[in-house]
Amino acid sequence: MTRTILLIDDSPSVRTLMRGALEREKFSVVDAYDGEEAMDKLDGQPFGLIVSDLAMPRMDGLSFLRWLRVHPRYKFTPLLILTTETRKQVKESARQMGAQGILAKPCTPTQLVTAVQRLCR
Repeated sequence: MTRTILLIDDSPSVRTLMRGALEREKFSVVDAYDGEEAMDKLDGQPFGLIVSDLAMPRMDGLSFLRWLRVHPRYKFTPLLILTTETRKQVKESARQMGAQGILAKPCTPTQLVTAVQRLCR
């Protein structure tokens, strides 16, 4: 499996922190501001995992996940949600739509790396 991760979050500081943690573990990281930019960045490239925030402008995480799961190339790509969302129904919707994991923000770099490694096996 490829060790390239697509990281989607509208916060530049969150992307920088997560990118650093993942690159220290030898993952290659491509990042995007929101779901629309992520769709452009996918561009047929293989990704071992997608890490996405839920609350983002233009295209949120659930809309992106919905698009991803019908796209032939990416419908089986593992997806980890990172979110400040606390409502159980939103988290359950993400799981039902095919998210393999949900990690609460803020999370530590160690928590992120542990979740990513588990999903990239």
